[in-house]
Amino acid sequence: MKTSRIKFAAIWCCIVELVASASDPSSMAVDNIQKPIDFEQGWAILQGAVDRVINVVEGIDNNPFTADEYIEYYTIVYDLGGPGRGSYENSKKLYDLYRKAFEDYITLKVLPSLLGKKDEILLQELERRWQNQKTMTYWLSRFFGYLDRYFTTIQKQPSLREISSLSFYDLVFGKINSQIRGAAISMIAIQIDREREGEQIHQVIVKNVVAIYTEIGKDLMNYTRDFEDDLAKHTAAFYSQKASNWITSEPYKEYMLKVEDCLKHERDRISYYLPAGLQKKLLEVVQHELLSVYASELQEKKQLDEVLLNVESYYVG
Repeated sequence: MKTSRIKFAAIWCCIVELVASASDPSSMAVDNIQKPIDFEQGWAILQGAVDRVINVVEGIDNNPFTADEYIEYYTIVYDLGGPGRGSYENSKKLYDLYRKAFEDYITLKVLPSLLGKKDEILLQELERRWQNQKTMTYWLSRFFGYLDRYFTTIQKQPSLREISSLSFYDLVFGKINSQIRGAAISMIAIQIDREREGEQIHQVIVKNVVAIYTEIGKDLMNYTRDFEDDLAKHTAAFYSQKASNWITSEPYKEYMLKVEDCLKHERDRISYYLPAGLQKKLLEVVQHELLSVYASELQEKKQLDEVLLNVESYYVG
């Protein structure tokens, strides 16, 4: 029901735009013309909406926004940044204030909650703050949605959702990316290695941390690339150790059965945690460490097994 009301409000906001753009001011009675809202008055109302969204994500305010409130905020943005009345200047001011709302929230609330934390505690707080960021973006990008319909498209500026993501990445990952990535790789590596050895792990924690990086990759590939490279290096080290042990102790057939089993379980495992692109990359790493690195030794083992089989068949026959 809540989603339906919001969808109705979105449709109504579009109708507001159409009616406003289609109306002929000269045909309207002077008495029916409303005095336009000035920028300071309109922004004061929008700032109240921003403050309330922050209170919602911080758990201070549990009252949901209504469809009427959504329409009110959207209409104010339209009135301030719509056609005429210095629309470009007002739209840019709204856009900059929208960006500043996220930057101030992250600087004053998010970063202090992360600084000083380590390891899994840091990652749990990061995941919580990322979910809050997405909730804040959900509401504010709708209230300010008119800017995406015209201003960001025409001026080739990042969309409202992109502004939210970029603010979070620049201010959070830009400051403590090495700590976050180190904690993420350490936790994920330990958990996945335990699972590779047959232990039960907290899969949801691993999945949530990986999800943050995969969502980051939609806008800033450098953060995701660093994360993927670190994970690939750890995977290579794990299977390199396995291969070096098996190549000296197992005959060709047993070695290949172990490789087949590893690839099957690794494929099943990473399909739960990782996006398709990274799954392919890690499987290639596993194949390289188990097969390509020891290709010549495996060929020799295979030939030796064939010789022994022929000798055995000769004497048995």
